[in-house]
Amino acid sequence: MWAVTALCRGGFVVSRRTSHAYRPLSFKRRAWLTLGAVVLGGGGVVSYAVASPSSDGDAVGQAKRPVKVFSLALKGTAAGKRELPRTETQQFSLVGVTWTGVTRKLDGRAQVRTRSLETGEWSAWRDLEVDTDPLEDPEPGMRGASEPLWVGPSDGIEAQVLHEDGSAAALPPGLKTTLVDPGVVTNAEAKAAAAEPAGFVAEPAAFAADVTPSPTPTPTATATTPTPRPSTVPKPDIVSRAQWGADESLSPDPSEYNADVKAVFVHHTDGAPYECTDSAAIVRGIYAYHTTPVDKGGNGWNDIGYNFLVDKCGTIFEGRKGGVDLPVLGAHTYGWNRESAGVAVLGDYATAGASNAALASVARIAAWKLGQYNADPATTVQLKSGATQKNYMGTSYTAGTLYTFQRISAHRDGYNSECPGDGLYGQLPTIRAWASGPVQGLKVASVGGAALSGSTYYTKGAISVKWSATTPGSLIKSFDLLVDGKVAATVAGTATSASVTLPAGSHSVAVQAVHQSGKTTATAALTVVADTTAPVFTANPTLSLRTGTVNTTAVPVTLGWKATDDKALKETRLTSPQTAVFGPTWTANNRTSNSGTASTWSLTAYDVAGNYRTASAAYTPVILQETSAVKTGTWTARSSTSYLGGKSYSSGSKGASLSWTFTGRSASWVVSRASTSGQAYVYVDGVKVSTIDLKYSSTLYRQAIWTKTWSSSAKHTVKIVVVGTSGRPTITTDGLVYIR
Repeated sequence: MWAVTALCRGGFVVSRRTSHAYRPLSFKRRAWLTLGAVVLGGGGVVSYAVASPSSDGDAVGQAKRPVKVFSLALKGTAAGKRELPRTETQQFSLVGVTWTGVTRKLDGRAQVRTRSLETGEWSAWRDLEVDTDPLEDPEPGMRGASEPLWVGPSDGIEAQVLHEDGSAAALPPGLKTTLVDPGVVTNAEAKAAAAEPAGFVAEPAAFAADVTPSPTPTPTATATTPTPRPSTVPKPDIVSRAQWGADESLSPDPSEYNADVKAVFVHHTDGAPYECTDSAAIVRGIYAYHTTPVDKGGNGWNDIGYNFLVDKCGTIFEGRKGGVDLPVLGAHTYGWNRESAGVAVLGDYATAGASNAALASVARIAAWKLGQYNADPATTVQLKSGATQKNYMGTSYTAGTLYTFQRISAHRDGYNSECPGDGLYGQLPTIRAWASGPVQGLKVASVGGAALSGSTYYTKGAISVKWSATTPGSLIKSFDLLVDGKVAATVAGTATSASVTLPAGSHSVAVQAVHQSGKTTATAALTVVADTTAPVFTANPTLSLRTGTVNTTAVPVTLGWKATDDKALKETRLTSPQTAVFGPTWTANNRTSNSGTASTWSLTAYDVAGNYRTASAAYTPVILQETSAVKTGTWTARSSTSYLGGKSYSSGSKGASLSWTFTGRSASWVVSRASTSGQAYVYVDGVKVSTIDLKYSSTLYRQAIWTKTWSSSAKHTVKIVVVGTSGRPTITTDGLVYIR
């Protein structure tokens, strides 16, 4: 006969504390400073005798330790109240409250507090869930029980049971606290037991990393044992009952089987925070709590109720015996066990949600079981109620009637329980989406080896596309890199990038994810242009003189060029004799150049793909002092550090002229300006080209006021003539600058 072991908590608030790494320690008695008299609301203190604690412990470092189950009686003289004063005990890690009469409900509140074996500190009071699913097929002698609570290695306990409303109604007889030491049964656990405590890690390495998963062999098909069915998705790794240490002698009855699995109900087990190295011990403790015979301190039930259990690191444990490949009848969700499987996540998720690793494993095991019967985890199904009852939300069910459920539902959807907690319940849509597919949240994160310009990527050919997805890789079969709609590369579902070399031209590139169910989804296509052609300089670097202040070491010039690309020009970089970076539309930039020195001006044009071309040209700015000019008329020499070379020529004589002859491609006339300055004519190669007025509100020296540039270098003559402007006839010239 099968018994329910639905291990989900109900509506009580549980005080939580941090657990410690599992370490077997020698037991030794401790003297109590106080014996913890407990005052109960509405009544006096109730005290009673308890079993004497054992003094035999296990030696530190012992590799293996057997499972131990023992109980301590709760007693009291006041009606409706029972308690266990603080007492030291043998080592235990899991605790529950049990009573005589398996069909009797405990109409009250049960609480415990425990002393940490590691620190010696007492925990806060924790509620035990007593409003558990009824046993569907109880046997005589079985005990009623609360859900077990994982408290971590402990050696002391205090307990109380009372009616919350303060009534004096009788509590069930034979109230006891049942304590379980899950022992150490695997080499991996032995190593963990000897280690120092470790801080909590959100996603630590799974238990399966130490124990190679190997499910219990599936029973041979018989008249009562069905044949395993293939699934539409891969089977996840499962830690077998033998590996987590199930004592099969405690579960002698044969397994029963359903016709199929139409739905999966999700649960949680409650308990304090734990390390993933404790997970096998937690499962073993739950199993021992329920299956140990009554005369040996347990509840005398047949087996663990869940088909599977999952820890926060994502390790999946085989639960109820009978073969993980088969539709084993579980005892997890009252009224709905005949058409479903149950999966419990170790831990308390009343408020906080489960880890992504746990969610992924629940999705994997649910998808695999449902896939054996061609059921899509994202769909709904009608289940026939096996009991007349209400669920947690108040929905009424009548035995024998069909009701619609999600293929992946929560314990609370079928029975009046808070399980699996608000945190995990809110994550069920994520579990369904991950289990069913397609892959969720797929997007391209970056395209390595390519540069983005506007909405187009440019590359020389080789690219590495990186992506991300919210669906865990354990649920993804593969990723395809699509180029122009065809698969160019395929990588594993745990990969996050793929590389390909594109031929020249424009391409559409996308990432396609293949879910383990076979469903596919793809990112929006990106335009990627493969370009191996370097930019072209349609105009090489040129240097021309410009207006501005001239110094003997710095002449104002304009650097000109023109670069183009057949796809997309990114920038042009000046690398010599100075450095600068110019945008793709730039064709000129004002700079200064040393006079009298030949300088090579080098520019490199880059396209967006990274191709480049360099062009260079050498130029020398030359300063011709006024003394080098051919003079006509009257000119007066002036001296000042403000002039080029410390000297200049001035003239107010109408028609006086200065002429310079040079071979070059650009020229500028350098003068002084003031409010009394006059005008001058400028002739180039005998032709008058401009009249320049030198008047200015303030005094300026060494000003390149007029410039002229030719397309190529040639011999030219520049002549300036004094106009003789009325009232301000004088001009002062510093010389001429040209570029050769």
